[in-house]
Amino acid sequence: MITDDGYGAALFYTVVYALTAAGGFGVLAMISRRGFDAENLDDLKGLNERSGWLAAMMALILFSMAGVPPTVGFFAKWFVLESIIRVDLVWLALVAVFFSVIGAFYYLRAIKTMYFDKPIDDQPLEISADSHVAMSINGVSMLVLGMFPTALYTVCRAAFG
Repeated sequence: MITDDGYGAALFYTVVYALTAAGGFGVLAMISRRGFDAENLDDLKGLNERSGWLAAMMALILFSMAGVPPTVGFFAKWFVLESIIRVDLVWLALVAVFFSVIGAFYYLRAIKTMYFDKPIDDQPLEISADSHVAMSINGVSMLVLGMFPTALYTVCRAAFG
């Protein structure tokens, strides 16, 4: 019942999730400082006022995790759902969509917190140049891979076929 397309879609989803999770944890590490670890949703309050660039990168990452087009997270979910439907497990696809909608609420709430809530700490963030470059590559890759997902997806499918 499991097909090479299904394995390829699962690998694509795993790679995309690893990239987005690494980016999300990277942003949290950057807003953490001595004596303060960013571990609550409130820690993202007003991030846009403290660092508009970092808030934009985090928004791209969160939109990708939520599966919003044109980010790569949309295609990760799409390819998995398509593979599930191809093997006549429509009920499972519906369950996955249901839980994906619930998850999107949390991601969008974090974006709302970054852009519309007042910051708890007004201190500007100091971000090193190499961290800036790494987060830029990660954030922009969410868009680029979302606009051109077939290259990565082809590699993932070829791993099983």
